[in-house]
Amino acid sequence: MREIVLDTETTGIDPAAGHRVVEIGCVELVNHIPTGQVYHAYVNPERPMPTGAFAVHGLSDAFLAEKPLFVAVADGLMDFIGGDPLIIHNAAFDVGFLNAELARCGRRPIAAERAVCTLTKARQMFPGAPASLDALCRRYEIDISDRSVHGALKDSQLLAAVYLELIGGRQPRLTLASVLPVRRTGPVASAARRPLLIQPTPGEAAAHAAFIARLPEALWSLARSSRVGEARRLEEA
Repeated sequence: MREIVLDTETTGIDPAAGHRVVEIGCVELVNHIPTGQVYHAYVNPERPMPTGAFAVHGLSDAFLAEKPLFVAVADGLMDFIGGDPLIIHNAAFDVGFLNAELARCGRRPIAAERAVCTLTKARQMFPGAPASLDALCRRYEIDISDRSVHGALKDSQLLAAVYLELIGGRQPRLTLASVLPVRRTGPVASAARRPLLIQPTPGEAAAHAAFIARLPEALWSLARSSRVGEARRLEEA
């Protein structure tokens, strides 16, 4: 199963107010494991960077001035994410911004149901607890010591690690049934069904018989004598 962990950085919090995407980062997962394949792009927002947004991600007007416009990176982004599920922290925010950019390009929007929102999942799992990406990294002891500002690719990599913890680790569906399938064929199946019998050595059997002989009143001895006597009476009848 292929999934894409995705994050964006923007000039603000509301695309309807004219705010734009300035960075996109994606990490590919296959069966919940990062493959090493990523997508990363900086985008010229065609507008000044507000001071508050700059404090979050550190992307300046000068740095972004020569970066491509969103229309120039749209093909690469859409090819990378394909039709696979998107793992996003606060999915409504990122999907809303990307769809605003896609609309400017005359492209079809990303369907909201494609997104798995890790913020919602974390709030369900830990009611009342902080659920930011930083808080979840601290909860799961994921190293964020080298993260002084937000970055779309770095945050996607961190979110991939958090997502893995939220779904229960590297083998979230591991059960005894998956280790030992109910249906087997061939020699392995026969061996799996054969009971394990431990036979005593001749010396162990003799020692046990000598021990039992010293316990004539033992219940199992009386039961055995009763069964032997009954068998003899049946033979003589």
